[in-house]
Amino acid sequence: FVFQKNWLPSHTRPPPVSMSRSNINQISRLNLPSYPEAGSMVAKGALTFVKSRPKFTAIYLIGLLSALTFSGYTLTPSKIHQYDTIIASIDTSLEYEATQQYNKDYQIYYSSKGWFSCDSYCQRNKSRMERSLSNLNLVKSESNSRVSDAKAVAGIYSEIGVSEVRDSFWSYFNRGAKFAKRQTMYDALFTGFRSVGRNESTGEYLMKMVLQLLMNFSIGLIMCLFIFVLGLYSIISSYQPTLFEAITFFFLASSAGFACVSTVLGGMFGGVAVAGFTVAKIAEAQIENGTNNGQRRHLRQD
Repeated sequence: FVFQKNWLPSHTRPPPVSMSRSNINQISRLNLPSYPEAGSMVAKGALTFVKSRPKFTAIYLIGLLSALTFSGYTLTPSKIHQYDTIIASIDTSLEYEATQQYNKDYQIYYSSKGWFSCDSYCQRNKSRMERSLSNLNLVKSESNSRVSDAKAVAGIYSEIGVSEVRDSFWSYFNRGAKFAKRQTMYDALFTGFRSVGRNESTGEYLMKMVLQLLMNFSIGLIMCLFIFVLGLYSIISSYQPTLFEAITFFFLASSAGFACVSTVLGGMFGGVAVAGFTVAKIAEAQIENGTNNGQRRHLRQD
C-alpha cells in the first residue's frame, strides 16, 4: 500500500494555511537589538547589579586593587641581613641525612613484613623505622621553626610574604586550569562519540563543548580558590603576625583571589556571550537578505 499525497478524503483534509509576506517576515526576523542597544542593556544590567549588591562589589574592587597594586613593602638592609643570617643557620644537610635514613629504614621494614602479619624481626625493623620518622619530624620541626623566625623578621606584608601568597595562589590556579582542560578533553572525546550516534550537527556539538568548557573552568577555578583560602592560615601563621595583621591580610588575600577568579570567569562568559550575539546578528542579516531577495524575485515575476 503506497500513501499518496492526497490520500485523505476531501472533507477530512485540514484547511490550507495562508500567510502573508508580512507574517513570514515577522517570523523569519530575529528582532535582535543593535550593538549600541545591546551595550546599553549590558551597562544598565551591570549598574543594577552593583547597586543591588554593594558589599559584593566593594569586596571585588578591594581585591582587584590589592592584586594589581600591592606587592609588599621593601625590607631594609638590616632586616635583609638578619633574614639571610637566620636562613643560613638552618642545617639542610641534617634534614637530608634524616630523610635518607628514614627511607632506608622504611624499605627494610617494608621488605620484612608480610601481607597481614609482622613477626619479631619485622617488629624490630618497624621500631627502627618509627624512630627514624620521629627524628625526621623533629629535624623538620626545628627547620620550620627557624624559617618561621626568619619570616617573622620580614613580616607578612613584606615582599617575601606577598610573593609567597601569590605563588601559592597561581600554583592552585594552574592546577584548576589543568583540571578544566583535562576534563574538557575527555568530554570532547566522549561527547563526540555520542554525537556521531545521534547524528548531531557540528554546530550543536561545538555549542555543547563551549558550555562544557565553561562549566569545567568554573568548577576548577572555584575549587582552586577554596583550597587557596584554606591554605592561607598556615602561610600567614608562619610569619607570626599580630591578630590584626593576620585578619586584615587574610581578608585582602582572599578578596584578591576572589577578584582574580571572578574576572577570569566573567571574561570567559562575556566572550562567549559576545560571540553568540555576533553569530545571531550574522544569522539575522542572512535571513533578512534572503527574505528581500525572495520579495524582489516575486515582484519581477509579477
